[in-house]
Amino acid sequence: MGPQETLEQWHQAERSIRSRLAAPGAVSRERAAGMTGMTGMEVFEAIFAGDLPAPPIGDTMDFIPVHMEPGLAIFQGKPKLRHYNPLGTVHGGWFCTLLDSALGCAVHTTLPAGKGYTTLELKVNMIRALTDTVPLVRAEGRVIHAGRQVATAEGKLLGPDGKIYAHATTTCMVFDTRSPE
Repeated sequence: MGPQETLEQWHQAERSIRSRLAAPGAVSRERAAGMTGMTGMEVFEAIFAGDLPAPPIGDTMDFIPVHMEPGLAIFQGKPKLRHYNPLGTVHGGWFCTLLDSALGCAVHTTLPAGKGYTTLELKVNMIRALTDTVPLVRAEGRVIHAGRQVATAEGKLLGPDGKIYAHATTTCMVFDTRSPE
C-alpha cells in the first residue's frame, strides 16, 4: 500500500474514532475512584465507547488514540504550526508527549483492575525533523515487559510513508490505586 492510501486510511480511522469519543474532559474524582475497579483495557474500551471522556491532553496537542489492545497502543496526531519551536520545526515536546502517551497507554492496557502506573523515565531519539507538511503521524507503543512493579515499553513515531521521525523507550512504575482497607 502506498503513502496516499495509508494516509486516507488514517484519516478515515480518525473520523470514525472522533465520532465515538466523548467530548474531552477531565474525569471527576468520583468517576476516577470508580475506575479502580476497571482493568486498563476496560478503561480504554470505555473511552472508545464514549462512556469516559477522552483525556484533554489530546485536544491540547492535536492527537487521539486510534487503537488499543493488550500490550499495544497507537495514537495519531497532526503536527501544526502552533507546535513549532523557534527553529521552524515541530517542538521536541510534541514528539515526547505523543510517544509518552503511546508507551504509557501500552503499559496501561496490560494492567489489572486496581493498578495504575506513572512514567519513571522516557528516552526519545528524534531522528528526523517534523513540520506541518507531514499530514499525520502515528505513535506506536509496545510493551517489552509488564511486571508487578515495573513495566517497560518501546515505540516509534511514523509518517504515512513509513518514515520514522523518532523512537523511544520508557520505564513505568506500577502501583496499587485502591486504598488499603
